[in-house]
Amino acid sequence: MIPNLVSGLRLALAPVLLVLAWSGRSGLFLACLIASLVTDAADGLLARRLNQATSLGAKLDSWGDFVTALALPFCGWWLRPDAVRQEALYLAAGICVYLGAVVVGFCKFRRLTSYHTWGAKLSAILFGAAVLGFFAGGPSWGLRLAMPIVVLASLEEIVITVTLPELQANVPSLRHALRIRQQARNG
Repeated sequence: MIPNLVSGLRLALAPVLLVLAWSGRSGLFLACLIASLVTDAADGLLARRLNQATSLGAKLDSWGDFVTALALPFCGWWLRPDAVRQEALYLAAGICVYLGAVVVGFCKFRRLTSYHTWGAKLSAILFGAAVLGFFAGGPSWGLRLAMPIVVLASLEEIVITVTLPELQANVPSLRHALRIRQQARNG
């Protein structure tokens, strides 16, 4: 399926981003980063348009997000260490809460969650724009603006994980998770 291939491409690009950043090839890195951001935007849209939304696709998308999120701090350190030091507090907060959501999901469900909440989508847009500007050599203040949204979206995912009786993909918001829990209780 095409959307799964697009998500798979993002998974494959993460180690490429690391190698390019480590070797200081910022031009190629930026091109691959743009490709990764485009695949992140395109996979879900394609899945819905082609009526190919699947549980596997949601998982691939979440894994693509996860490995990219793990790669980018290293890439930033190698390509723009002074700017990363300057934004360390904001970056650390975003990374810690994002990883906290991942850990809570693994502890409860033994796998990566794939909620794709509205908050996560907003944070992906803002963070993607901030990261693109940052790696294009622009100011790092965009990261400061995006991080509170990343933190709030991750906190919502933690609460959703605690709320849901069993793992479910594509839960748009905490309100939806509460409704799912209530339906499970009512049987």
